[in-house]
This record gives sequence, structure tokens and C-alpha cells, in this order.
Amino acid sequence: MSAPRVGFVSLGCPKALVDSERILTQLRTEGYDISPSYEGADVVVVNTCGFIDSAKAESLDAIGEAISANGKVIVTGCMGVEEQVIRQVHPSVLSVTGPQQYEEVVRAVHGVAPPLREHDPYVDLVPPQGIKLTPRHYAYLKISEGCNHRCSFCIIPSMRGDLVSRPVGDVLQEAQRLANAGVKELLVISQDTSAYGVDIKYRSGFWNGRPVRTRMTELCQALSELGIWVRLHYVYPYPSVDEVIPLMAEGKILPYLDIPFQHASPRVLKAMKRPAFEDRTLARIHQWRETCPDLTIRSTFIVGFPGETEEDFQYLLNWMTEAQLDRVGCFQYSPVEGAPANALGDHVPDDVKQDRWERFMAHQQAISTARLALKVGRDIDVLVDEIDEDGDAVGRSHADAPEIDGCVFISSTEKLKPGQIVRCTVTDSNEYDLWADHKPLS
Repeated sequence: MSAPRVGFVSLGCPKALVDSERILTQLRTEGYDISPSYEGADVVVVNTCGFIDSAKAESLDAIGEAISANGKVIVTGCMGVEEQVIRQVHPSVLSVTGPQQYEEVVRAVHGVAPPLREHDPYVDLVPPQGIKLTPRHYAYLKISEGCNHRCSFCIIPSMRGDLVSRPVGDVLQEAQRLANAGVKELLVISQDTSAYGVDIKYRSGFWNGRPVRTRMTELCQALSELGIWVRLHYVYPYPSVDEVIPLMAEGKILPYLDIPFQHASPRVLKAMKRPAFEDRTLARIHQWRETCPDLTIRSTFIVGFPGETEEDFQYLLNWMTEAQLDRVGCFQYSPVEGAPANALGDHVPDDVKQDRWERFMAHQQAISTARLALKVGRDIDVLVDEIDEDGDAVGRSHADAPEIDGCVFISSTEKLKPGQIVRCTVTDSNEYDLWADHKPLS
């Protein structure tokens, strides 16, 4: 008798991707096979995103596609908190659960396609690092669930709850398993990485026989011992961030901070109810760069937030000129059902949002172009991600997170492989990417 097969669709952010990996690892441990197609699956699991309306629409479309192709569909993820909405559109779904409810998803799979009794998880081969949906040379490391902030445009706390930090020993053991399995880069993620451990008063855990505090600084120090790239995402600029900058300057973790500033105008930030963004943010950015000149800062911003005036927008552009951020994404504000910002007055017309978005992107593009041009002639380390159809290597530098930042296109006389870290000389640049020549070891 063949093993039952599960199809899987994972939508949304890296945090949802980690949820998918956990579910898949459990299913594989129980003897399930993963089907690459709807038609070959006994049941399909769709891990949804529900952050903004367009993501919800994409999730509903994915559920519909799976139902049409297979018929047996289990829904989980962030949009799962809106079960009634899902069932109104797709009444035939078998089960709907919210985010982080791994056991319920696995139980629902059992109900449709029971596992084989003769499977033995102690004998059957499941990689010790678990099932990963990313390339084998990098992985996301989720350190907490939920968020204590109540930003007016966000419904994440209502979907994922308040901050719950993972035990630091568990996090470090997972990181160690991934490193042992050949992962070259760990991307540390959570809703609020800076707040790691605040819910448990930074109590100590144990790793490799020694105590380690459940706190961002101590976590980074421990991760640096693995000898691989460590990249921090979704960091709020609390005072604790000042402690990790020297670790970056010393080469212990990557000189990279992903800080979701969202805006710069004090008036708009107050309406957004954003935490920890006081007037000294620019001064702190300058201080960080003095300590670590190679620091890369990426961020995201929202334009067209309710009540945003042209004066507020110009304040943001001027702030961007001063901050000289390296990597930036921008979104036009869109209402999210259940978000307090919906009740704010003075909503910005769509044509004004579009105009501001275009001006913002042009403004930042000029900054990015100038900053990348400064790298021409420099030697950098590049992690090879893929080999394109022409046989050329494409990778990322310390300044580039996968899928959201730029690429480094490598010219080499040697045949490079994904997962290699190679030394290159930058030869050219544009607004987002770099071109570089590989420097073979002599």
C-alpha cells in the first residue's frame, strides 16, 4: 500500500513559510509523501495570507483553484481566522484553522487520508533539519509568534496573538541542526525581533551546556558561533539594537537591519500608533553607521495613509534623503477589515496615493543607484543562489536578503554551484543590482 500524498500551497510572508515547513515536517515524519501536483494528492493544504485585501483575494483564488483541481482542501493560516468569509466563497472546504495551529492541520489531514500504520518515524528517512521550502543553503529561523504592538493599520495581533517567544535553547538547537545540514545563511524572523524574550522577562535557557538569555543580543552572539551568515529581519529600533551593531562591525552577524519604519512624519506615525520611532531615529542611524560603516538598512513604507498631507509626504521624502537607506519597499495604504485605521478620517484619494507612490519610488531609486555605485571596485563576498539558463551564477551579497533585495550577477571562469560563498570584485551597478567578477582562490 502506497503512502498517502498531500499537496501543499504556501502563501504570504516568511513567517507563514516557516509554519508550512513545520506542518510538512510533521506529515513527512508520519510517513506522508508530498505531491507536486493537485491531481496526485489525496488532500491539499492551503496556508493562506490575510494581511491585506489583495492577499485575501489571492488566498481565496488559491483555495478555489485547489478545489477545482482536487476537491479535498484543508485551509489554514492567517486568513483562517475569517472562517465564515472562506466558507461563504468556498463552502466545500473540509477544515479551516488559523495560524500556528499545526496540530489541528495534521489532525484534519489524518481525517481525510489516514497515515500508514506501518510507518516508523525512527526508521524512515526524514532530514533532521526538517522539510524546507527554501533552497537548501538558506533558511528562515522563527524566534517568536505574535506581537504586542497595536499599530492602527495592522490586524496581526488579532490573528496571531500577543508576543510569545520561543525558548532560546529550542531556537539555537534548530539553528544548529540547520547549520549541520549545510545551511549557509539563517534569516531570523518574527513580528518584532527586537522584543524577543520580553514576554518571559529575558529568562535564561541552555544551549551546549551553558546558559543563554532569551534576548536578541545574546541570541545573536550565540548564532555567530555557527560560522554561517545570520541576517536580522523586522527589527524595531529599541535601545537594544545599539548592542548588536558592534557584533555586525566585528563580522559576527551580517551588517544588515530590516527595520519597518513605515513613515517619517511624526503626525502620521502617531496616527499609525507606531512604537519606538522618536525624533532621534536619524541620529541613531548615523551613529550605527559610524560604528559599522558597511551597515545595510532596508525598510518598508506606507504612502497615502489616512490624513497624510502633502506636507507629511514631503517630510518623508526629506527624511529619506537624510537617512540614505539602502533597500526600500513602498506600499499604497489599503484598508484592512478590522484595522482601527479604517475609522480615521481624511482618506487619501487613490490617484493621490498612486502619484505619491511613484514619486517616492523615483526618489528612493536615485538614492539606491548612488549608494550601489559606491560599491564598484570593491571586493565583496557573494552567496550563490542559482545558476541561470546561460550557466552564469546569480547570488547575493551581505546587503541582499533573498527575494526582496537585489542580486549580484557573477562572471566567473569556474563552474560555481548554489550554496557557495565566493569572493568577487564589483564591476558595475544599477538602481538595484550589482555585476561582479569572481576572484578564484590562487
